[in-house]
Amino acid sequence: MTATPDLRSHRPASADLLRSVFRQHAAGVAVITTQGPRGPVGFTATSLASVSAEPPVVSFGVGTGASSWPALSEAEHVGVHILGEHQQGLAATFARSGADRFGKPTRWREGPEGVPVLDGVLAWLVCRVTARVPAGDHRIVLAEVALGDDSGAGLPLLYHQGRYNGLRDR
Repeated sequence: MTATPDLRSHRPASADLLRSVFRQHAAGVAVITTQGPRGPVGFTATSLASVSAEPPVVSFGVGTGASSWPALSEAEHVGVHILGEHQQGLAATFARSGADRFGKPTRWREGPEGVPVLDGVLAWLVCRVTARVPAGDHRIVLAEVALGDDSGAGLPLLYHQGRYNGLRDR
């Protein structure tokens, strides 16, 4: 059940307000990967969006303080992986600071353009980075799809209220 908004009890804009509002927004979970000078890097993203169908373009946000940002800031290609509800552990690994994201039990292989491709995902894309747009303490990365595979089986992993979830309505 939803409540009628009380327009008299609003709060001024802040990072806390934005986080609180977006905890109400269920989002699909993706992992973004690339090959850096010191090896593969990646992170969990809930900001993935389809931008354009012709040409096929996606976007995602990444913090400039993130450990993967130095490699992403120079990368020509990225991997975009749509996670299934069976991959909560993988999502948590790629979200955790300091984790060995590509060590066991993560299963991956080098894919097209040298991009790390994760095994067992619902779908993956290899994309060519076309722009990095400044947005506060983040960059919005625009990337044109080069190729991919949508043949994975299962239901998507969602992120809501600070937790990973699966679909309840089947």
